[in-house]
Amino acid sequence: MQKRPDTDPRRDQKALDFARRLALRAGDFLLRNQEGRRTVRFKDGPGNIVTDMDHASEEIVVSAIRRQFPDHAILAEERGASGDSPFRWYVDPVDGTTNYAHGFPIWGVTIALEAYGRLVVGVTYAPAFGNLYWARRGGGAFCNGKRLRLSRQARLPEALLCTGFPYKLRYRKQNLQYFSAFLLRAQAVRRVGSAALDLAWTAAGVFDGFWEMRLGPWDMAAGVVLLGEAGATLTDFGGGPVSLKSGQLLAANARLHRQMLGVIRRVELP
Repeated sequence: MQKRPDTDPRRDQKALDFARRLALRAGDFLLRNQEGRRTVRFKDGPGNIVTDMDHASEEIVVSAIRRQFPDHAILAEERGASGDSPFRWYVDPVDGTTNYAHGFPIWGVTIALEAYGRLVVGVTYAPAFGNLYWARRGGGAFCNGKRLRLSRQARLPEALLCTGFPYKLRYRKQNLQYFSAFLLRAQAVRRVGSAALDLAWTAAGVFDGFWEMRLGPWDMAAGVVLLGEAGATLTDFGGGPVSLKSGQLLAANARLHRQMLGVIRRVELP
């Protein structure tokens, strides 16, 4: 039987090994250079910053991908899209830039590969903690070689949830409605400022559930692979399939996901 073009474990494993090495290289570079003065500018309005280290890390990652896979397309947070190929890399060179710029250790490097419309590889590295998360479609999800297991928490009142807030005020107000609803129904809600790590920690069972809106494709691509391989139910806020273009992601085990989706559906947005 001929393999589907988006399913090739040997090819994907080679890409995964490459992405792991690359995430470690970029993340360790960022960690070594976190101290000292930073060149900081705002983009897309107040609150959304980019530093010289975002650009330096992205250069490390993108230039390596171009050398190794010159025919592949790339979508990177700072420089945008390039190339036209059934293979596309998603790159966030510093997820949690505000945290990084302030010396708060919750930030990471996240890299993913899409083949013929399906995400097949995801890697997220948290340098300050020495944790490298990775997953290959059909091959499981891991952190430093240990298999990731999703939380089995099935009751929303006993669940620890996580989320993040968009930079634009209009969408912050919307997520405040969801935040308030979950804060009154869950055990607790955390907002730590790095969607990539929120997703990795949800896949690892640290958080019981995750929701967020207005995510960039580079924010969520690797996490979608990690969560899928850890056994999560993944949808948008309407309960439909996850789309990187929608920027919406709701993730938890199947029973908790149903309860979280019910909460989201009952929220009346301003």
